[in-house]
Amino acid sequence: MGVSRLDIFYRRLLLTKLFIGGWGKPEDLKRIFEFRKIIGDREKCKFLVPEDYPVYINKTVEHTDCHIHDGFLISPLEHLVPGILPPESVRARFQFIVPKQWKNNRPVCIHLAGTGDHFFWRRRNLMARPMIKEAGMASLLLENPYYGYRKPKDQLRSSLKNVSDLFVMGGALILESTVLLRWLQREGYWPLGMTGISMGGYMASLAVTNWPKPIPLVPCLSWSTASSVFTTGVLSRAVNWTELEKQYAVNSVYEEEIIKLLEYCGADSFKMGPDFLKDPGSLEGLLDLSAEDGASEVQKGGRGLLIGRDHVDHLLSSVSSSGTRVDSIQRSIHANTLQGKKTDLNKCCRPSLHRESISFMKGVMDECTHMANFSVPVDTSLIIVVQAKEDAYIPRTGVLSLQEIWPGCEVRYLNGGHISAYLFKQNVFRQAIYDAFNRFCVKYPNLH
Repeated sequence: MGVSRLDIFYRRLLLTKLFIGGWGKPEDLKRIFEFRKIIGDREKCKFLVPEDYPVYINKTVEHTDCHIHDGFLISPLEHLVPGILPPESVRARFQFIVPKQWKNNRPVCIHLAGTGDHFFWRRRNLMARPMIKEAGMASLLLENPYYGYRKPKDQLRSSLKNVSDLFVMGGALILESTVLLRWLQREGYWPLGMTGISMGGYMASLAVTNWPKPIPLVPCLSWSTASSVFTTGVLSRAVNWTELEKQYAVNSVYEEEIIKLLEYCGADSFKMGPDFLKDPGSLEGLLDLSAEDGASEVQKGGRGLLIGRDHVDHLLSSVSSSGTRVDSIQRSIHANTLQGKKTDLNKCCRPSLHRESISFMKGVMDECTHMANFSVPVDTSLIIVVQAKEDAYIPRTGVLSLQEIWPGCEVRYLNGGHISAYLFKQNVFRQAIYDAFNRFCVKYPNLH
């Protein structure tokens, strides 16, 4: 199957670069990876957040067909990994759109935001309001960290500044979704489910891996890992590889320490060991799964970690930063610069640096975003995935499929690419939500 020309053309219209700040602070990456070991295991997360964690409603507006409640909570991530969120992102804002008249039960679907979906307008008008009219279903729209009111002042539009920001976003949304699902339960709403489009679908999938009960999930235009999005998809061309390569070359902590924390080793991993990095080979070779004999079993990270706030605090506070080194190549570059020679860092660094940086990106992305590195949802038959056949943003080649990771889930394919599906197939997404909720009600009529 080819890729959509519209996807490629649309990407060319966007001039902003991703990850202009680089990988993120090494000490932050270490703290995130350690926390991933906990949050990737549903059993270890049972007591991370209190059952009655506070949620606030601070404004209500009445419309002809619904009430729109504005609310917020303080992200639990701020308590568990202090300082990892930018100050603007600590307060998690949401809109809760409730029909004036219910048709059947009191169903609520939580919608997480896709790339570029700031504030609530898009989800409210393209999904939530039609869902009230079509199915009498309420929607809760949670604002992602780094977006809308939660966007850092130094961030340009939707372009995350650091690679680590994506991992922080995921961790925050998992915890915030758990709080909101519990709150909706306490308020008597049922059934509850989650959805999202593009990055929102991916984040909704992460959140459901942490929920201890059967729950409908409809991820649209997302897949099993974010690594392919930034290494082989059209968005890889928007990544600031120059800065990432420079930081990877200059700061030994990435190559010598961070790599050792990468534990994901499924059948589609890059096998990020030191021997591999000495000769990473071509990108095509990296994506060749034929050599991965018998590697279908996914080894989960973080086995044996104890749970509890004291342990979490000790674990996450024990991480210390590492210094930088300038190897002989960098000293040579510096000397040449001082002699007045115009030096291009990319040309002077080791020839394999670009491949190594792609490998490292694949490794850190899989560690924190690969669905196989998280618990399997309680009932995968309640999952309906909606995919575009020619999606150039979310490559499916060379990565484990969601059917392999979540046996029993359903995948529905649309003709066309990512952009055309996003613009013109919202009705298909909504129908998948209704189908998943109906499936839940038939299978679990008494599970309140």
